Amino acid sequence: MELRTLRYFLAAAQEENLTKAADILHVTQPTLSRQLADLEKELGTTLMIRGKKGLTLTDDGIFFKQRAQELVELADRLESNFVVRKNDIGGMVVIGAAETTGSQTLAKLVKKFSDKYPAVQFTLYNETVDNLKDRLDKGLVDIGLLLEPVDTTKYDYIRLPAKDKWGLLVPTNHPLAGKNVLHAEDITSYPLLLPLRENVRAEIIHWLYKDEKDLKIPLFYSLLSNAVLMVTEGLGIAICMDGALALKSNPHLKFIPLKPEKITHSVLVWKKNNLFSPATSLFIQEINTFKSEF
Repeated sequence: MELRTLRYFLAAAQEENLTKAADILHVTQPTLSRQLADLEKELGTTLMIRGKKGLTLTDDGIFFKQRAQELVELADRLESNFVVRKNDIGGMVVIGAAETTGSQTLAKLVKKFSDKYPAVQFTLYNETVDNLKDRLDKGLVDIGLLLEPVDTTKYDYIRLPAKDKWGLLVPTNHPLAGKNVLHAEDITSYPLLLPLRENVRAEIIHWLYKDEKDLKIPLFYSLLSNAVLMVTEGLGIAICMDGALALKSNPHLKFIPLKPEKITHSVLVWKKNNLFSPATSLFIQEINTFKSEF
């Protein structure tokens, strides 16, 4: 199986049309069709169903697409890491970031490093913590900006000084909007939108002194940017952290801190004993230098 064949398959899956995919790839439609047929024969399964309205992926095709994307991405990164421009350090540093105030620190680090090494490029993913850890473990992300709690046994890391404060996101016309802080007993009678991340949700349930079955929870969210829309529509009120940038862009919502105060730190992590590209290794040095400043 060649990398070129994976690119052919991904183009066809993206366009859902062999003719369009062939035009993008600059090959003939019969050539592309033959390559895909050979791929299916090699794998011993049908990846695509050809119909009058275009191509439809089978279950095997959906699974293969995900894995093919990962392989092509790794190959592209490997190639970019060997790029050298005018004897400067070049290549790509891939970062995955959760929604946190630590993003402000990360932005300063990236800007400072980019000024020193302008030939280095960055790719930034915004994802949930669990998805980011999966990408870190697979080598698809070099450095992750995560929220505690994090099992750091397989990562090197620094804990950032920035703190994320937990609170409740409510519409400005909500009965709770006039309060400056909220206690558990203030909120348990209302529909609550809770984080999907299991260990974080467990901490919140413990803070509320309630069993999950005794609460009305119409929605679990992974990214607060999506939950904000649900709060705006009146589905419920969201327990969240003030570090998510979405909070700062909606004048119809109010963030109210919890009492007793609940704080979460963010951490920058990277895999232990891993061989990184020169660009990534230098960026990690920059992170460790920054650590000595606080």
